Amino acid sequence: MAGHSKWANIQHRKGRQDEKRGKAWTRVIREIMVAARLGGGDTATNPRLRLAVEKAKAVNLPVDTVKRNIDKATGNLEGVNYEEIRYEGYGIGGAAIIVDCMTDNRVRTVADVRHAFSKYGGNLGTEGSVAFQFKHCGQLLFAPGTSEDKVMEVALEAGADDVVTGEDGSIEVLTPAPDFEAVKNALEAAGLKPEMAEVTMRPENSIELAGEDTVRMQKLLDAIEDLDDVQDVFHNAEMSE
Repeated sequence: MAGHSKWANIQHRKGRQDEKRGKAWTRVIREIMVAARLGGGDTATNPRLRLAVEKAKAVNLPVDTVKRNIDKATGNLEGVNYEEIRYEGYGIGGAAIIVDCMTDNRVRTVADVRHAFSKYGGNLGTEGSVAFQFKHCGQLLFAPGTSEDKVMEVALEAGADDVVTGEDGSIEVLTPAPDFEAVKNALEAAGLKPEMAEVTMRPENSIELAGEDTVRMQKLLDAIEDLDDVQDVFHNAEMSE
């Protein structure tokens, strides 16, 4: 179960996201509204809403703001209806990129995404053009020094698919998307708190970029992530400094 370390790249992505906390509340609110609209406003019976509320707590979104937006989404208050759209494309060196958006205006969103791709050296593709290169799954990342044996025992017993140990000692737990919450809860109950835990689109393979290509790719990713309607960006580029 050994594998290439994704610690540096994941930490880098997390760091970039942390720098953009100004957008965090907006993104979480949209996720709450879509989750509540699709699955109802009760976190006990709506796992997606439960995870969205956890994200809200992590970015210190006020409780009354959470409740108000759940009420909007379930029809108890008047509000905006957001829909989910996924775009796929290619970045520098042919790297695959998936862009998940929530929008109340499809025409505006696709124009903005297409412009970002074309301006910074990428190409917007068609539906399905790169998604096959990713796996929809739960991902939990533990820092180097965490007990590999303990993580493996708890995770696999709770329903994880795999436990991958990086070259630097970091540990990555992969789960089926529906089992993510159960595995996360089991690990935390055993005193194993992940540095990062999310349901994600994990690349099945990677493209290594270096030098100027890394700089160009980061500019492209930043431009996409800065768009108002963008919720998440996934890619398969391994970028060296």
